[in-house]
Amino acid sequence: MAHKVKFSVPERELGKSDIEFSVRKDDRKFGTLKVSKGALVWVPRDHEHGYKIGWKKFDEFMTEEGNREN
Repeated sequence: MAHKVKFSVPERELGKSDIEFSVRKDDRKFGTLKVSKGALVWVPRDHEHGYKIGWKKFDEFMTEEGNREN
């Protein structure tokens, strides 16, 4: 089953406030992805703190580990 992803966009310039994507799987919270001007943060379900990666490292990770989309 595909994940359900919901998001809300604040009415401010990005950088002042993260954009948060709420990700659900089988109608249960899977985690939250926070996108900011400087980084991405993944907060798994039932966790208080997340895992942060900067945009440069994210680019390197996706280029090396991601599957190329046609």
